[in-house]
Amino acid sequence: MKFSEFKVGMVIEHPPVMVDEAEMLAFAKAYDPQWFHVDAERAHEGRWDGLIASGWLTCSLAMRMAVDAVLHDSESFGSPGLEKLRWLHPVRAGDALRLEAVVNSVRTSETRKELGIVRWAWRLYNQRDEQVLDAEVTSLFDLKTSTQ
Repeated sequence: MKFSEFKVGMVIEHPPVMVDEAEMLAFAKAYDPQWFHVDAERAHEGRWDGLIASGWLTCSLAMRMAVDAVLHDSESFGSPGLEKLRWLHPVRAGDALRLEAVVNSVRTSETRKELGIVRWAWRLYNQRDEQVLDAEVTSLFDLKTSTQ
């Protein structure tokens, strides 16, 4: 999707992606080895009644969905960061997560006209329509390379 195609209020969706237990454990062991992500026995006795995915895996899945749905053929070249990031419900192996992204603003930089800026809300929902991720994301686009 090209920068010129973004419109305020548009909703972009990605179909559900399954959370795989082996991938969930491998990610946690490598990047977030807290006991409730890696120790099934202890996690079962803990507050979450079982293993839960790292929030950072949840963010990574959202990023992959955003790339697949929108960014893969765009002029996107990065992001200065997030305004908000919240994990609202635990994610577990076997969950089917889907992305709903809402475009909040689209503009060009006042000082660098070749820079496009999109602010959008990324929301992930599980198979029970429980929102598991809420993020406000800013994406940058290189309009010099654009054929707008």
